[in-house]
Amino acid sequence: MAETRIKARTVVGKTIVSEETGRKFGVVSNVDFVIESGELLNLVVTDSTRHLNEMNLKSDDKGRTLIPFSAVKSIGDYVIVSENELI
Repeated sequence: MAETRIKARTVVGKTIVSEETGRKFGVVSNVDFVIESGELLNLVVTDSTRHLNEMNLKSDDKGRTLIPFSAVKSIGDYVIVSENELI
């Protein structure tokens, strides 16, 4: 199967949704990555919902919630993340 490439700028502004419950978590405001290797680390979330805030995930120096990129399952109209991998 061919690898699909998605540019980070197309992810910014997309709504983040739980794979398991369909709950909205917030909106992607940025993507953290390692410059040298290109390894994706986190999605930076703005407008995070109460449900996401209750998960007590890490946040950046501006108080924005960080979702580990390893929890991302798919990217299309929405960014789908596994809630089970966040807990």
